[in-house]
Amino acid sequence: MKFGVNSLTAMFVAGVVGGLALTPDGRAWLRSPTLMLGGQANASASPEPAPPPAAAVPAAPVVQMQDGSVLKAKAGNLRIGVFGDSMGDGVWAALYREFRDDAGVDVTKFSEVSTGLSRYDYVNIQAKTTRQLDESPVDVAVVVFGTNDAQGIDDGGTVHAFGTDGWKAAYGKRIDDLVGLFRSRGVVVYWVGMPRMKREGFDGRMALINEVVTARMKTLGVPYLETVSLTSDADGKYMPYAEDGGRRRLMRANDGIHMSMDGYLRLAGPVEAAIRRDAGLTE
Repeated sequence: MKFGVNSLTAMFVAGVVGGLALTPDGRAWLRSPTLMLGGQANASASPEPAPPPAAAVPAAPVVQMQDGSVLKAKAGNLRIGVFGDSMGDGVWAALYREFRDDAGVDVTKFSEVSTGLSRYDYVNIQAKTTRQLDESPVDVAVVVFGTNDAQGIDDGGTVHAFGTDGWKAAYGKRIDDLVGLFRSRGVVVYWVGMPRMKREGFDGRMALINEVVTARMKTLGVPYLETVSLTSDADGKYMPYAEDGGRRRLMRANDGIHMSMDGYLRLAGPVEAAIRRDAGLTE
């Protein structure tokens, strides 16, 4: 998917506007009364206590750390896909900009605002990604989900409230399934974590999601690019501005969730570096 600079800027602005309208705290997703944040599952008919969720959903087996050096064989025809939500849109815009002068490297946007791994009744990411890979195979998947995921998960008729053990197990299973899908196609995966958020409550929810993702990436052997340190000041607090090249640059959008273009370039920097290293690409 190739775009000129003007088209790229227009698409980035549209993505941010869409994200501001639809994604903060998943407000546009909370119209389904059965899946409101903190919703309760149906009461069990059995008086016996349910077994621990971890026992009901076994952890994925430990696998060897992926070998990103296989990308060196793709030199001259490297296909990078960015999958995720509105935050993924911004990371795609940044990566597209950084790789646009590299001959034989294509960066394609597969992300979509207001999507995530919690609400498969809204958009089933597993099914959608399968279709996308069937239509447009890639060599690299950069994954950025989480902004809309602080919601209950319907796990086959049982709704697990956000943050519970059942939710963590169900969310972890969806992560495992998505990574498994990429690996079944020989795709090298890089997972980008959520940045520091302005509002304390929302930041805490994103921290919980980062915790689950970090654990799954360690088990699956997938590189996890954390972004909290990149978006926090010296005191570990939300950082709307950052010094870059001797200039003070705006990093965040007004909603305290999304990033500015300079902010997305900051998030994408470690991902770009990892891909260049593994694929043997020079700056």
